[in-house]
Amino acid sequence: MTIDARCRIDMTTRAPLLVAKIGGSLHDSPNLARWIDALKRWPHRLTLVCGGGPFADAVRATQPTLGFSEGAAHAMAILAMEQYALALSDLYGLALAATREEIDAAHRRGQIALWRPSNMVADAADITPGWDVTSDSLAAWLAQRTGADALLMVKSIDIGADSALECIVSAGIVDAAFHDYVDGMPVYVAGPRALANAGALMAGGALPGAPVASATQKIAS
Repeated sequence: MTIDARCRIDMTTRAPLLVAKIGGSLHDSPNLARWIDALKRWPHRLTLVCGGGPFADAVRATQPTLGFSEGAAHAMAILAMEQYALALSDLYGLALAATREEIDAAHRRGQIALWRPSNMVADAADITPGWDVTSDSLAAWLAQRTGADALLMVKSIDIGADSALECIVSAGIVDAAFHDYVDGMPVYVAGPRALANAGALMAGGALPGAPVASATQKIAS
């Protein structure tokens, strides 16, 4: 199998760091387990960010009835990500990590770090509370904060090759604030079609899915 050079992270200077965000919409899909298996084949450092899944859906559904603020809803959605992370950790044996130090420690042990966001988000002055900032933007924020080489967005929908960042934002594939946080980070979006060879690609140090145009500067050419 030939691996597209655009998809391969430059491994010439240090062990690469990949941040992968797995969408909460996959919580009731058989593809969830398949994606976790594929991600576990990544041979380098990997931090996994999960969405809020049904726990975040409960916050969205309850806000109009109870009338709590956007700030409260944002904090509750962060807790929803924590709940989903706890579930994924229990189901798939992933190492929970709440701080940069815990993330680094998991990587040194050769483990995937599954991010618990509350601690770091609470201390971040550059994260704007509200529904425009979901786990998509938080994954981009974490990738920037930890010096990741690329960001892989695992979604329940495919995108076309070299889709523009503005297009995936306007189509609702990522949240409305995503472009404010990604800041040039190389981004790939992997949907159901990418699953067929995702494990093989990741085992070889390459990324499945489609690159997002204007966000591929750090990928080796």
